[in-house]
Amino acid sequence: MTEITLVLPYALPPPEMARDLIRALQTPALAALVSRHSDSNTSTFDNNSRVLPHEAWLSHALGLAPAPDHPDTGAPVATAAMRGCGPELAAASAGGHWFVVQPANIQISRTHSLLSDPRALQLTEDESRSLYDIARPYFEELGKPLLYAAPGLWFARADDWSGLRTASPDAATTQYISDWVPEGERARDYRKLQNEIQMLWHEHPVNEARHERGLQQVNSFWLWGGSGPMTPAALPLWVAGAGAPSWMQALAAPGRRAPEAERLIADAGNGDGAVTAVLAELIPAAQTGDWADWLARVQRLEQEWFAPLLAALKDGSIDRATLVLSHRHSWMTVSSTKLAQRKFWRKQNLNILLSTVRT
Repeated sequence: MTEITLVLPYALPPPEMARDLIRALQTPALAALVSRHSDSNTSTFDNNSRVLPHEAWLSHALGLAPAPDHPDTGAPVATAAMRGCGPELAAASAGGHWFVVQPANIQISRTHSLLSDPRALQLTEDESRSLYDIARPYFEELGKPLLYAAPGLWFARADDWSGLRTASPDAATTQYISDWVPEGERARDYRKLQNEIQMLWHEHPVNEARHERGLQQVNSFWLWGGSGPMTPAALPLWVAGAGAPSWMQALAAPGRRAPEAERLIADAGNGDGAVTAVLAELIPAAQTGDWADWLARVQRLEQEWFAPLLAALKDGSIDRATLVLSHRHSWMTVSSTKLAQRKFWRKQNLNILLSTVRT
């Protein structure tokens, strides 16, 4: 059976906005895929896992974590992401417990602190290298090797921190940081290192230059995604670059980081069988609450993805199309087939997306 699965973070409208957003959408292909389905399932998500539903789903699909409805699934993605960051990091991932380390901006007020969306930093290679070079000796002094992968994406080995419960940056963004900081026996050691790095970076030339250009300062780092050596499942994964964090892109092979619908359909029909793509471009708009941008992005997905996918389903190029749609507290899986698309008595609409809205 040839099947394409599209993972669409934040494509499920938040309950408080769902009715208005759905009324504004003009997406007949998406409506056909979700209303004329062969099966569907909606699940609530326990944020005690300290990640978002799509992160937990992806970790499970790759064989890195239990099912996403597990109360403490998490997203142990560090070593899997390292394998996609070149031979040096791939070799290092074979031993020890590694964490994802991401330079960050933390907004501090009198009453609370907020983590800014890491995408908004837009770190250059030179900026990231400069901050990395000054932080690395402090990590290594504590016996925590720090490896550079890309601007805004580093990895630290910390075997004795394996018990830390951490949160993904996307889960913590726009939330009170006090609820999302690492917890566990070694949390105090982590906070001490974080404070030292914050002082180092406070008046660093990189931050002074960024301040002059009106950019957010890099005043901290975020550590998460800890995992030991593990081999991801053989899932033919594609990850769209727009909106996708660098760690997520690293989970896909280099040639699979700019997917197009036509190519996925061709791959599915040429022997790959089941193909999965993560389309992450809705995340930034949803995180900032820019719903006009969110609507525009969904309309673009309609033209570039939903319409070609529906056409391939109807002409038999693929046997099954599955959409995994989520928002912060729920996710929905909807599958359709060529036979399901013949259910003419089912009105094509997006009402199924209201299933998480309380009446």
